[in-house]
Amino acid sequence: MLTKKVAVVHEWLVTFAGSESVVEQILALYPQSDLFTLVDFLPESQRPLIQHKTVTTSFIQKLPWAKKKYRSYLPFMPLAIEQFDLSAYDVVLSSSHAVAKGVLTGPNQLHICYCHSPMRYAWDLYHQYLNESGLKTGLSGAIAKLILHYIRLWDYQSAQRVDYFVANSRYIARRIRKVYGREADVIYPPVDTAHFALGQHKEAYYLTASRMVPYKKINLIVEAFSTMPDKRLVVVGDGPDYEKIKRLATPNIELVGYQSDDALASYMQKAKAFIFAAEEDFGITPVEAQACGTPVLAYGKGGVLESVVDQKTGLFFDRQTVASLKECVQRFDQTADRFDPAVIHQHAQRFSRENFRQEFDRYVNQKMADWF
Repeated sequence: MLTKKVAVVHEWLVTFAGSESVVEQILALYPQSDLFTLVDFLPESQRPLIQHKTVTTSFIQKLPWAKKKYRSYLPFMPLAIEQFDLSAYDVVLSSSHAVAKGVLTGPNQLHICYCHSPMRYAWDLYHQYLNESGLKTGLSGAIAKLILHYIRLWDYQSAQRVDYFVANSRYIARRIRKVYGREADVIYPPVDTAHFALGQHKEAYYLTASRMVPYKKINLIVEAFSTMPDKRLVVVGDGPDYEKIKRLATPNIELVGYQSDDALASYMQKAKAFIFAAEEDFGITPVEAQACGTPVLAYGKGGVLESVVDQKTGLFFDRQTVASLKECVQRFDQTADRFDPAVIHQHAQRFSRENFRQEFDRYVNQKMADWF
C-alpha cells in the first residue's frame, strides 16, 4: 500500500475496455488515489469498476457534442491534459494510449506511465488513417496533416517528461523505443482469467469474437471458413462492419452478435479452437480463450506472440490471407489431439489480474524506493 499521495490519469472514460481494466486494477491497488480523465461519460452501471470515484475532467467535457464526438477534439487534447494541476501529488500513474502521459509534473514528483501504445494514428498508422478518413488530399487533408504533425512533435516531447515507462508487451516496448527513444519495462495487462474457466469438453466448432472493425480482420476469417464448408464457425460481436460480414457468411458460419461475458465464456469453453487474425498490441481475447483451455490459431505478429506458445497453446499463421489461415486450420485439424486444455488453461494464469497487481505494485514500490 502506497503511503504517498497518488494521482491516476487516463485519457477518457466512455466505455470499459482493455485500457480501462488497467485503470480498474490500479485503483484497486491504490484506493485512496484521485482519478483524472479528459472526459467522463462512463455509464452508471460501470462506475463500481472505478470505485464510484468523483473524476476530475478537462474543459473538453463541456464542449459541444463531447459525449459522442470527443475524439474530434484531438487537437485540443495536449492543451487539455496539461491543464490538470497535479502539484499536490507525490506519485502520478498515467494509463496512456494517446495523451495521458503528457501531464505536467515537477522534479520531486514520480511519474510512471503504463503505455498501451504510442499514438498510432500519429505514427505508424498515419498514412492508413489519412487514407481511411479520406484526408489524403484537399484542404481538409492539408489541415489534418498539419494537426498530426503538431501532435507528433508534442507526443515525442511529452514522452520525455515521463520518469519510467511500462509497456503492455515487448512489442509495445519496441515501439516506445522506436518512437520516443525511451526504454520500457514490460508488465502484461490484467485479464479476468478467473471468469473464463477451464472447459475440458470441446465441441466441433471454431470461434472468433471481436468488435467488427476493419483491422480486426473478421472478414478474412469469415471468407476463409466460407471456403471450408465442412468446418463450423461461430462469430461473436457486432460493430460497423457487421452487415458487410454477414453478407459473406455461408451456411456453416453463424453470426450471433454481441454476447454477455458469461455467454462469451461459454462459447470459448466449448470451442475447438479460437481464431485471431488481427495484429494487436497485446490481445485480451486470445488469453481469455486460453484461460478456457481453448487453443488459439493466430496471425503471428504483435503481442499475441507473447501470449500464445506455438505448438503448445496454439498455432500461428504467417500472413493475413485466406490461404494462410486455411493452411493453419488444416494443420490444427491434424494435430488437435496434442493440445491439452489443462496445460493451456494453466499457461493463461500468468496474465491474471492477481499477477498484474502483484507485479505493478512491486514495480511502483521499487521505483519509489529509488526516487524518494
